[in-house]
Amino acid sequence: MGLNTTVSKADYYEVLGVSRDATDQELKSAYRKQALKHHPDRNPGDHTAEEKFKEASEAYQVLSDADKRAAYDRYGHAGLGAQGFGANPFAGGVDLGDIFGDLFGEMFSMGGSRSGTRGQRQQKGDDLRFDLTIDFEGAIFGTETEVKIRRLQTCGVCSGQGSASGRGPSTCSQCHGHGQIRYQQGFFSVARTCVACSGTGSVIGDPCTACRGEGRVANEVKLNVKVPPGVEEGTRIRYSGEGDSGRRGGPKGDLYIVLSIRPHDFFERHGTDLYCVIPISFPQAALGTEFEIRGIDGPVNVKVPEGTQSGREIRVRGRGVPRLNDRGNGDLIVKLVVQIPRKLNRAQRELVAKLSETMTVENNPTSPGLIEKMKDLFS
Repeated sequence: MGLNTTVSKADYYEVLGVSRDATDQELKSAYRKQALKHHPDRNPGDHTAEEKFKEASEAYQVLSDADKRAAYDRYGHAGLGAQGFGANPFAGGVDLGDIFGDLFGEMFSMGGSRSGTRGQRQQKGDDLRFDLTIDFEGAIFGTETEVKIRRLQTCGVCSGQGSASGRGPSTCSQCHGHGQIRYQQGFFSVARTCVACSGTGSVIGDPCTACRGEGRVANEVKLNVKVPPGVEEGTRIRYSGEGDSGRRGGPKGDLYIVLSIRPHDFFERHGTDLYCVIPISFPQAALGTEFEIRGIDGPVNVKVPEGTQSGREIRVRGRGVPRLNDRGNGDLIVKLVVQIPRKLNRAQRELVAKLSETMTVENNPTSPGLIEKMKDLFS
């Protein structure tokens, strides 16, 4: 008794996921879905996907042919050979070139509209970037300035149509508007960019002399830029519709103003806080004092407590940078650095010597950690 080596094949309707009374359009849609999902180019190295792709193609070849489908419905897989169709379901029958052309277009973004109007569709204009450098104060308090932008605008001569007669582009006769020409290579359909229209799907028979068929011309325009208070380095300000004009009447792109801030000669900024370093004398640090400095927004009174050590920071609330899109300001941080005079006159030396006699300091070694901290104070 020999072994039965017959392998049962899956039902073609189940393979495509349709009912037995599915229409031709339903069969085509189901096959496209399966082919896109399991195509080998989308699943490299996946043998299971490759088998499912072949299975779906075989099922569609049979069910899309009226005679083969009738034989299959009556006799099943055996009916394909019994009725003289042969064991190979791909022999003759329906041409898959049209479907595979669409599949390749969807997978590789190579396919265009089959209506022949691909090249005439509207296209949005490109976004533009303009780098603007502003002063330190302008970033804090806000500023307003005028900039010159070079951008593509709709050609006034041809109203953006690109043609001298105003008719606009016509469908390319070589690719019939697809932007590609497909070549059948055995079982597959391969698409290549149309040389006649450079892939646009349309050609300008009588190009406009002003824009040379582009439909847009480069112009320099002036734009008033308003910088809000509190912006930081790298802040982007978006101006909707101030970019390049779109092609064929498409919408304009946007303009992005990217800010760069010049450094200040006195203040440094960290977020919404301002920092500055103020030197004080030894007597001021020892006895305490009060003085006025120039703040970013006017005079600032600084109170130095008695016995202040070098490196101490005095925080002045609300005298920093305005918070962007929020209320209130950051703070001003004043770092005090005690300066030791390099040279003393005779009277000063005598006074310091008398002071030294009244003060005792044990000159013992300190830990390395303390030394590093002292370095940080003076850095």
